[in-house]
Amino acid sequence: MQHRTSRSTPSALPARHRRSRFAGAGVAIAAVALLAGCAGGAAEPSPTASSGADEPALTGELTIYAAASLSGAFDELAAQFEAEHPELDVLPITYDGSSVLATQLIEGAPADVFASADEKNMTKVLDAGLADGADDFATNVLEIAVAPGNPLGIAGLDALADGATTTADGRPATVVLCAPEVPCGAASQTLLQAAGLTLTPASEEQNVTAVLTKVKSGEADAGLVYVTDVEAAGDAVEGVEIANAADATNVYPVTALSAAPNPEAAAAFVAFVTSKAGQQLLASFGFGAP
Repeated sequence: MQHRTSRSTPSALPARHRRSRFAGAGVAIAAVALLAGCAGGAAEPSPTASSGADEPALTGELTIYAAASLSGAFDELAAQFEAEHPELDVLPITYDGSSVLATQLIEGAPADVFASADEKNMTKVLDAGLADGADDFATNVLEIAVAPGNPLGIAGLDALADGATTTADGRPATVVLCAPEVPCGAASQTLLQAAGLTLTPASEEQNVTAVLTKVKSGEADAGLVYVTDVEAAGDAVEGVEIANAADATNVYPVTALSAAPNPEAAAAFVAFVTSKAGQQLLASFGFGAP
């Protein structure tokens, strides 16, 4: 079936929500010996039965809601997953800020899988009774995205503070952040507060993609995004490391929703994301291990 996917300091979840990423149902292997009588001779065993029929093929459609920062990695994960299950159609993935997606799910949006960029918004979904647990599958940290060549010479987080950096024409540097309720925004505030800095952003965006877009287009001189976003942007932006960025590490959990229209495919996709192959692909996009 043709693939139609769109190209577009960690803390643990509460114990009641936490799930081992290696949990899963095994396939029982049985051997049955059948004896058949032969005329005029001793009974001989028939060939041993096979180890069991292949698991039923995944069919239908799979709907995934995922944090905006996962777009490149999840597009590739979905493409590989669909290639392994040709009778399954992975619908274009819905990407947005985790808080936006969590709200949509709680309000009744139908989906099979939810992948959040933080545990806070996943917990909202779990507490609403939409899933039994979640598996941590990746981590990410922030970086400062600036124009190629870093024309303003921004060297660290303190350069983004109000009045700390000006452009050639004397105006204050324009900085954009994610909104505080969005995972990248919450991480930004954690770092700024820890550094004792006051930063008045030109705008607060609902997802990290919007922040990166404003830096890429020149609407902003700098923005706080994930290291994975800088890497995915290639030559369009340059990244400036943030000291102590690991103090605001975001942990990414994923879950198969309890009311998933396609529960078998949902569980299989979550297992794929947390598998060795899934982890290797995520690492290739710059994500850290959970």
